[in-house]
Amino acid sequence: MLTIGWWVRDQNGGLTLAQWPNPALAVWLVAVVVGWTGVLGAARIATLSGVGQGALIVWALDELVRGTSPVRRFLGALVLAGQLVRLFA
Repeated sequence: MLTIGWWVRDQNGGLTLAQWPNPALAVWLVAVVVGWTGVLGAARIATLSGVGQGALIVWALDELVRGTSPVRRFLGALVLAGQLVRLFA
């Protein structure tokens, strides 16, 4: 029987799907929520969107390099690729 437990476990065998706190992800989340509120003008929304995108790129790079499980490194790679496509498209 094939087990995929290694995919979501760190080197010590602990389950590591998410860790808190994660400052870069928190910055992205705040940027998204504030953007949804519509309380800022168009120029500030564009700046906020850039800050959020930058924070998400930082988070993805961190997960790609230092992710504690293969699934987290894979997720970091996917998010980074998506953000780079969005940035350069």
